[in-house]
Amino acid sequence: MESPRFRRLVQRALDALPPEIDSYLDNVAIVIEREPSDEDLEDAGVEPGSTLFGLYVGTPLTDRGEYHMTLPDRILIFQGPIERAFHPRDIPDEVQRTVLHELAHHFGFEEREMERLGLD
Repeated sequence: MESPRFRRLVQRALDALPPEIDSYLDNVAIVIEREPSDEDLEDAGVEPGSTLFGLYVGTPLTDRGEYHMTLPDRILIFQGPIERAFHPRDIPDEVQRTVLHELAHHFGFEEREMERLGLD
């Protein structure tokens, strides 16, 4: 899939969010990378060579105290692993699920809670 089309899928997932969510994303950068780096895999707590669709890097809203003058949190979406793992017709749904999953981390959700919500 061409990178611009993949970017549009990520943007579509963000545009589908309720408007009241916008104010909670002021200091969050959404970044699309072709592949996760070794550091990304380490940050996610997965072994090198594992599949990683997205990664939240930052301090969840629920854990923040004094939080100013800091770099933006980042949500990384990895195009290559999603393309390899899903049929082209399923990629839009997976991009949306991955964006929502990583946003849930930003809001302080743990993996167990996301499983319950179908965002695993």
